[in-house]
Amino acid sequence: MTQYNFYSGTIIAIEDILLDSRDSLGCNKLFTIEDLDKNIITFLITPTTYFIDNTTAVEGDFITGFYDAKAPVPLIYPPRFRALFVAVNLEDTNIKVDYFDRNLLSSDGMLKLNISSDTTVVLENGQLFYQRPSNHYLIVLYGPSTRSIPAMTTPYRIIVLCR
Repeated sequence: MTQYNFYSGTIIAIEDILLDSRDSLGCNKLFTIEDLDKNIITFLITPTTYFIDNTTAVEGDFITGFYDAKAPVPLIYPPRFRALFVAVNLEDTNIKVDYFDRNLLSSDGMLKLNISSDTTVVLENGQLFYQRPSNHYLIVLYGPSTRSIPAMTTPYRIIVLCR
């Protein structure tokens, strides 16, 4: 089971990178980001990195990048993670990427979803998802939640990952 971690910060540099001799220059990028505590990391952005709302990121944008916590990473400074999902300038929205079971409880047991008629449920390509989103990996965008464990929330939007 994939375990997603995230890192948030402001983009301080964007540069092109060649991963191997078959790459085309400009297809892969390195985003260097700095968090509020002045920690620096880099995200490897590839053509398969999913940007929520197809937003274009530029230097100075605040982003949250999600990566596979179990994937190998090179032992370099600053740390480099392969970004799988990126949210740009969504500072007032909470985001969780995780597997949600049949009860819409996240795999870490920290978030329970209460879907309302106002919750939009879509696929990565923006098409509506008409089934119940349980038993899927989900990108959940939400606002306030309860202070209980698990926290409960009614999401604004759910993006179903059919992978």
